[in-house]
Amino acid sequence: MTTSIRTEGPQTTMTTEGKFVTALGYEFGDRDDQSFTALNLILAAWDEGSEMGVTPQMMAYAALFTALTDLVSIYGEDAVVALARGLEGRLEKGEFSLGRRVQ
Repeated sequence: MTTSIRTEGPQTTMTTEGKFVTALGYEFGDRDDQSFTALNLILAAWDEGSEMGVTPQMMAYAALFTALTDLVSIYGEDAVVALARGLEGRLEKGEFSLGRRVQ
């Protein structure tokens, strides 16, 4: 059994075991995990921005900018470049494409 935590945009569900699971099966952790709290905060901010008329594209760009600048300040540019390079293959495999049919 799952409980939806979001009705618009990227679909994420919470299992009865308290794990966040994306539409493609990625688990964020249990409800006591900081990743759970962080995702909830991001989703709430995203919803608030949408309610204020901010387009999903602008929310996404702002989220990416914030995430990348924070990661660079924590881990340095080389580590973030390596992270970004690793995203290419994941994007090509459709890991971030919601509603995609696997044939």
